Order: sequence, then structure tokens, then C-alpha cells
Amino acid sequence: MAQLNTTPFWTDSVPVSSFPALDRDLTADVVVVGAGITGITAAYLLKNAGLSVVLLDRDRAMAADTGHTTAHLTCVTDLRLPDLVQRVGDEGARAVWDGGRMAIEQIQAHSIAEGIDCEFRSMPGYLHTPFDAADGDDAQVLRTEAELAQRLGFEACFVDRVPGSDRPGVRFESQADFNPRKYLSGLIELIPGEGSYVFEHSPVDDATDSPFQVRAGSHRVTCSYIVVATHSPMAGASSSLEAGVLQSKLALYTSYAIAGRMPSGRFPEALFWDTAQPYHYLRIDRRDDGDVVIFGGEDHKTGQEPDTSGRFAALERTLRAFAPEVDITHRWSGQVIETNDGLPYIGETASRQFAATGFSGNGMTFGTLAAMMARDAVLGRPNPWRDLLDIHRTKIRGGAWSYLRENADYLYYMTRDRLAAAEGTTVRAVRPGHGRVIELDGEPVAAYRDEQGVLMLHSPICTHMGCRVAWNDAESTWDCPCHGSRFKPNGDVLAGPAQAPLPEVSVASVRSTA
Repeated sequence: MAQLNTTPFWTDSVPVSSFPALDRDLTADVVVVGAGITGITAAYLLKNAGLSVVLLDRDRAMAADTGHTTAHLTCVTDLRLPDLVQRVGDEGARAVWDGGRMAIEQIQAHSIAEGIDCEFRSMPGYLHTPFDAADGDDAQVLRTEAELAQRLGFEACFVDRVPGSDRPGVRFESQADFNPRKYLSGLIELIPGEGSYVFEHSPVDDATDSPFQVRAGSHRVTCSYIVVATHSPMAGASSSLEAGVLQSKLALYTSYAIAGRMPSGRFPEALFWDTAQPYHYLRIDRRDDGDVVIFGGEDHKTGQEPDTSGRFAALERTLRAFAPEVDITHRWSGQVIETNDGLPYIGETASRQFAATGFSGNGMTFGTLAAMMARDAVLGRPNPWRDLLDIHRTKIRGGAWSYLRENADYLYYMTRDRLAAAEGTTVRAVRPGHGRVIELDGEPVAAYRDEQGVLMLHSPICTHMGCRVAWNDAESTWDCPCHGSRFKPNGDVLAGPAQAPLPEVSVASVRSTA
């Protein structure tokens, strides 16, 4: 029996650089308050956009709620899809799930671009009846939910038996997990320099709008914009009334997690969530020396449970009921914030002040999405999720907001078309004389087979501005929906504005399926 560790599983996974406390007055374009996934990602994106950034944290970076995550990367929200559709309609629900998928893609892209080995793994996710076999959704309810996901354009299917159990469920493709500490440790190292800084042990005491600055201890940072990336948002330069209204829309819950090891093969490498209330969540990571199991749940409103040890005990009983061989090594708790309508609040709380909160159980994806939205807000760019997730939003239904209408140009296609479900997962689906975007080894590939049966594989990402191309069956070309670039079946440019051909993809890994 391994000795039980009461710190999060990630704590010892990689050493994290320490940063000094703020020790002087500074001036920067943007101050980011909070060095969790939202703050670190936002600071990284803003610096890459050419701005100077000061990132402040009251304690150590990644030490608070981001450090206590179980790090599921999924577009499947805590709010069940039928309920989401009922609240915001088909377009709103599609937009929310698209946001999760874009966040997953961003995390993968950043880790590749910066050479960060964060153990990113693409894998399926399963929603199923409860782990503890209590009464839950029956098979027909889950079947209907799978059909709804398919109708909205997501890869989902009903399964009679979820792997590792006899429970019915829904399989969602293209989900993922990663090591958040390794990922964020890599990003935060890229922020200091060229007028940008990271400071720890620098709690922000207040913010003013005339002049626009934040104060941490005896020092001030003057800036043009503030991004509040704390788990529970501080008032900052907002009025106390505005801050109080936002807080009234939030409910804080404590969630518990345990981790351990078990022999490989009992479960597939995947994510799992059940339909219990509150629900349980499980991730399985395959390692050379066995499987790592992380299991969470037993949520309750923070401060309203006198026997928190009993929550850990209940969690362990549930886990051992279906995985008796697990050797539990870690246990810890974290906090999630729920909102009054199940969607996060992301946007400006006041002029030139951006905040994000209420991520529920989707902290890694909504946190990344919030960072992308913060960058766009600072730069004055439109964003597909701005109105839907706006902090001051009113109920969005019907003609009040249109995901398609609001994003009918480049930005819409960057999210919707690039993230569209692949048209298959095998090259066998590509007929002679036709092309398809398929998924191979978790990556989208533009696949074309000529009349003689020769297969050509290329990246589906347009070399002009990064949109995903689509096959034009009438013209036998790969066409970009953003700015009209066209490519021949062999990837060569047929018409600009693109100048470079679609990169060729190696066929070595797919020869056996060709």
C-alpha cells in the first residue's frame, strides 16, 4: 500500500520556477491578475500579440484551483446537452461546445509550437449511467442525447456497454487530457522579457481607473487594460455594486479527488462521467508501469459539509466497487464555481477590465477559451463567444443572437469549419476521384484518392490564415471558406491568396488501412 499523499497528483510532476514579488513601480500594456490556466494563457497570448504584460499572483503560480484540477479536456459541459439547448437554443449549444473544442486544439497547438511535453493525449469520453449503480438515466435518454449531439455536428454515438462496465452510455470522440502543471510551467517561462514580467507573492489590493493601475503592496503597475483571471473575481476597478451583482450569480462548490495506480487494461485510456447527482468523473492514463486512475466527485456547496473526510471515504468506496485493485496514492479537494444558468461569465465587467469565472467542471477548457477571449478584447477584435458568455448577458434565444450571423466571416470559419467533425476515421472512406477530411491518429487530414487508387494526404489547414479547407466535389479542389484560396488535389495552390501548397502528410502510419 502506497503512502497517501494529500497534495494534488500533479504537484511533484515537474519543478516550477519561482518568481520574485513585485518590488518596484512599473508600466505595461496589460496587467493580468491570477496565474492559473486563464491568467498564464492570457499573458502568453498577449505577449505573443506584441504587448507588454505584468502577471501577478497572490501566492505561487498554479498553486490554487488550477493546481487542484483533474484536468479533463472536453467540450462536454456539466450542463447536459438537452438542458443547454433548452436554455440557449441549437446555435448557442453548438457555440459552447465549439468553444471547448477550440480550447482543446489551442492547448495542443501551444504544446507543439513551444515544445512542451505535457503528456497531451487525444481520447474518447464516455457519459454513462452511475458508477454506483444507483438509479440514473436509462438507455433511451442517453440514446436521445447522442442523437442530439450528432445533429449539432459533433462526433457522438450511443453504446450499449461502456468499456470496463455493462452500463449504457454515449461515446464522444476527440476529447483529451494532459498534465496541466507541465503545460503551464512551459508557458509561464515564455512570458518574462521584453517589458513583460511575472510576480508571485504579490496580492493585488485594489485597482483604480484614474489613473488606470493596480496596487500590490507598496507598488503600483500603470496599464491600459486589466485582465482579472482569479477563480472568484475581485472587484478591481468595477464598482462594489457591480462586483456584488456578479458574486450573487455564483455558487461555490467543493469537489473531491483521489488518484492511484492499477494494472493496465482494466479500462481503456479515456475520460468518463456518470449521470449521478452530483456526478462522478474518471480519467485513465496509460503508463509503462500501469494505469494512473484519477476519480472525483462528491461535490457540495463549500462550507456546508461538516464531514469532509466522509466525502473522501464515499469516493473511495465508489471507486473500489468497480476497480477493487486500485492502489490509492493521492487525495485532494478543489473548488468549482457554478453560475445561475450553467454557462461561464466571460467578458468586460467595466471599461478596459476583463474577468472570467463560473467554469463549473470545465475549468481547463473554459479557462483557455477565456484567455483567448481576453486577448481579443484587449486587441479590439470580434469574438464568436463574446455575446453568448457576456457577464452582463440577458437570456439568449431565437433571434436575439445568431452564432452564424455574428460570425459569418473569417473568425466564424476559424472556429466552426476548422473544428467540424471529420468525415471519417479511415482512408477506406475515400472513394476514387473524391476527397474527404478524415481523422487519422487524432489529427485531421485532407485525403484524396485519384482514379487509379493512389492516395494523397495533406494538411487540411489553409496556408493563408489557418482555416480548414473543404473538398469541392464539383471542381475536384480543396477550397478555403475564409478567403477563397483553392488547392489542387495534390495540394498545389490553384488560386490565392494562399501562396504555399498544403503540406504533405506522411502515409507511413496509414498504409495498413489504405
